[in-house]
Amino acid sequence: MTATITAFERPPDRGQGLARDTRVRWAFEEVGQPYDVRLVSFAAMKEPAHLALHPFGQIPTYEEGDLVLFESGAIVFHIADRHAGLLPKDSNARARAIMWMFAAVNTVEPPILDLVIVKLVEGDRSWFKERVPIVQDRIRKSLSQLSDRLGDSDWLDGAFSAGDLMMVSVLLRLKPSGMLNEYPNLAAYAARGEARPAYQRAFAAQLAVFTSKAESTR
Repeated sequence: MTATITAFERPPDRGQGLARDTRVRWAFEEVGQPYDVRLVSFAAMKEPAHLALHPFGQIPTYEEGDLVLFESGAIVFHIADRHAGLLPKDSNARARAIMWMFAAVNTVEPPILDLVIVKLVEGDRSWFKERVPIVQDRIRKSLSQLSDRLGDSDWLDGAFSAGDLMMVSVLLRLKPSGMLNEYPNLAAYAARGEARPAYQRAFAAQLAVFTSKAESTR
């Protein structure tokens, strides 16, 4: 049975691959599994039918038979757990790959998302100029620590894994800010992830949604 995921009908990132469905698409591509996509509008995301899949009214969701999942990290883990290619066979290496998945979404991503919210939602607040550098300092702290740990390695723990998939996905959110370039080894690390054929296919699929919607409005 082919799994179905949900994605934005009109991607707010304008096809930049930053929406979380791209991570899930990438995971499917890495393990060579087909998937279907159901596009949902912002209005539909708040309706009962979608809230039954995702109680917080977001994307992506995952449906396969009677299994329904939400949260991109959980979905990527499920895909990696079921299909070879994203988790090592060695039990210790597997545990470390899962650890890096959690580190990506629990430690590295939160301040990055804070910066996005500050710039997009809070720009007209009186404390905006004071808040931005505080958030940036939090980001730099975790990036510096991650940079030290990665060193000159290609990937976080030997071969590419689901941990790298999630971490690269998170780091790519920083590209518009230019902050990632302050850490050359992390910028190169993210570029290696982007260069993977599986990522390129996932990115093209997400971009195609935006392109088709943009053309339909002309």
